[in-house]
Amino acid sequence: MMQGMILAAGLGTRLKPFTEHHPKALALVNGETLLSRNIRYLAQYGVKDIIINVHHFADQIEKYVQDHQWDGVQISISDERHEVLETGGGLLHAASFFKPQQSFVLMNVDILSNLHLDRLIQFHQQYKPLASLAITNRNSSRCFLWNANNQLCGWKNKNTSEEIIVRSDNPYIERAFSGIHVIDSSIFSHIRQKGKFSIVDTYLDLAKNHSILGFDHSGDILMDTGTMEHIQAAEKIFL
Repeated sequence: MMQGMILAAGLGTRLKPFTEHHPKALALVNGETLLSRNIRYLAQYGVKDIIINVHHFADQIEKYVQDHQWDGVQISISDERHEVLETGGGLLHAASFFKPQQSFVLMNVDILSNLHLDRLIQFHQQYKPLASLAITNRNSSRCFLWNANNQLCGWKNKNTSEEIIVRSDNPYIERAFSGIHVIDSSIFSHIRQKGKFSIVDTYLDLAKNHSILGFDHSGDILMDTGTMEHIQAAEKIFL
């Protein structure tokens, strides 16, 4: 059984006032929580051993998980009540939950997509990189930079013109990250950061000497439901 992790610890500040009293994971899209939708999304592709990290209103998420039936899905909680650790720190904190020598899916709780996850998993199994990142050609202020072989080469903030290049391989292809990845569990032996950090920093650090590949799924539906406006837009698509 393939494992997965849903990143649900964030403060969800863009979703205020809802997140002043609730975690963003429990925000509703047509009456169903983001957390439930993404548990079902992973499960439909055979990912039924799922870790959820918690911090902001952690008790509400734990109670929600306990109070519902998940149809054969095993759910574990990675507790970050002491400090929200961001995407990279949250993953590293949960390292003990993952089986060695296997790959797993990682995704943000506020992402909704119709990406065929089996294709991303198959891509990862075929090319065997350290990580495979779902990416699209949508417009975004921040994007990863890739070469013609879909290898991660850098990162760019279009608003500030900040650019980080870790592989010299012009011309670069700009693609926005979808918040869904398949990662080999060996990554835990390579992560050098500690405490609170972004997985973006980890990927840029590791891309110098390891294969981090992009899986372009441009054309698929991908929605960031991090604001009430985006949730309202998602309700027109995700029924």
